[in-house]
Amino acid sequence: MQLEGVYSVLPTPFQANGDLDEASLRRVVDLFITAGVNGVTALGVTGEVARLDDDERRRVLEVVVDQVKGRIGVVAGTTAEGTRTCIAHSKHALADGATGVMVSPPRMPKLNSEAVVRHYKALADAVDIEIVVQDYPPVSGFAMEPSLLARIAREIPRARTIKLEDPPTPFKTSRIIEAAGEIPVRVFGGLGGVFLLEELLAGATGAMTGFAFPEILVRIVSLFRAGAIDDAADAFYRAVPLMRFEFQEGIGMAIRKEVLHRRGALASPATRPPAAALDQVTREALDRVMKWVELEAGPLDFARGHPELVEGWKPEAGTEN
Repeated sequence: MQLEGVYSVLPTPFQANGDLDEASLRRVVDLFITAGVNGVTALGVTGEVARLDDDERRRVLEVVVDQVKGRIGVVAGTTAEGTRTCIAHSKHALADGATGVMVSPPRMPKLNSEAVVRHYKALADAVDIEIVVQDYPPVSGFAMEPSLLARIAREIPRARTIKLEDPPTPFKTSRIIEAAGEIPVRVFGGLGGVFLLEELLAGATGAMTGFAFPEILVRIVSLFRAGAIDDAADAFYRAVPLMRFEFQEGIGMAIRKEVLHRRGALASPATRPPAAALDQVTREALDRVMKWVELEAGPLDFARGHPELVEGWKPEAGTEN
């Protein structure tokens, strides 16, 4: 399937006791598909992949692929510190039905560009699957220059899709496309969607992020592609306060899960320790920003004709300001 448009990064739902919640995972997949996304990404950083054991990683992907049933693309995060381990994760992902893998450079002391290129080449040679190159320095500890990303695209045809999370992302998007020249590269914005409009203006193909209202992202990208730039900008600017609030370092995943819980997709908003839980002040601030965005844009605009998706969006009883 073509890697373009909106790919929603899935949370990994947990029960209150910390066990995997497969039923909630299936509901989240269905919510995102109904929202009109082009694909989903499982086992990403915000999917708490680092807190899953190997059996849980594989089970999460099995459930996602089974629930998707070929309707949209499925990208699996297979980043590992060793090339051999990354290849093994990627082979499992292909066998389980993923249509692509997302890989950051391996984390190691004094990593250099040649080692990064060799890593992706070895993966492409070993596994017949599309590779999303994740440029997220906080995870890899290594910032990839536009020239390096262009080189990877030029030398490794399977690795011509980039998930860009190294600000300033609009500026870097332009530099990557310029450096790639005639080589077709696809750049997805991440970072919660907070720069999506500017990334699209710079040439990005869409967004790959876990924002809890994917229908907003779909609407923005659809309007932009249709040439309705001002309408896309209007939809984006109205949603930015919620994107900004959700994308808070340290508690962003807890906020995202709380929103998906309110939307009826997650039975519990639980994260795994040592992840932070929300306090009452943050919950009240979330109530306020969600009320404001609803008043500004209206739930029907967010749901794109599916008002049932916003059930549960109202603040829970007893939490109003």
